[in-house]
Amino acid sequence: MDDSKLFELRIITPERVFYEGQVSMVEFNTTEGEIGIYKGHIPTTVIIDPGVLTITEPEQLKNAALLSGFAQILPDEVTILAEIVEWPFEIDEERAERAKERAEERLAQKGDNLDVARANIALKKAICRLEALK
Repeated sequence: MDDSKLFELRIITPERVFYEGQVSMVEFNTTEGEIGIYKGHIPTTVIIDPGVLTITEPEQLKNAALLSGFAQILPDEVTILAEIVEWPFEIDEERAERAKERAEERLAQKGDNLDVARANIALKKAICRLEALK
C-alpha cells in the first residue's frame, strides 16, 4: 500500500479511544446516506446513522457496529465522535436478536409517533449489530 494514500482515523467514545491508526478508506452510514472516505476528501461534518463501519487498513478490513455520533472529515484525517461503537466480539448476538424482535413487535402495535420513532431507532441499532457480526 502506498503510504501517500493513507490518512489518520480516530474513533473516540466517551469511555475510550476505540480506534486510532492509518487507513486508506473508511465507510459508514450518515443521515444523508452511506459515505466512503479516501485521503483528500472535501472537509465536512456529518451526523452518523446506525450501520456497519468498515475500516480499510493497508493489510486488512475491520468492521464494527457504529450506532450514533458525529464525524469531522478533513483531507488528511477523520475523527469520529461516537456515542456507541462496538467491535463484533463485543456484541451479544442473542441480546441483539431479542432487541430486534422487541422493536418489530412495538412497530407492529403502531403506538404513538414517539413510540414508533423509538422503535425504528431500536430496530436500526439491533440490525446494525447483527450485520456487524457477519
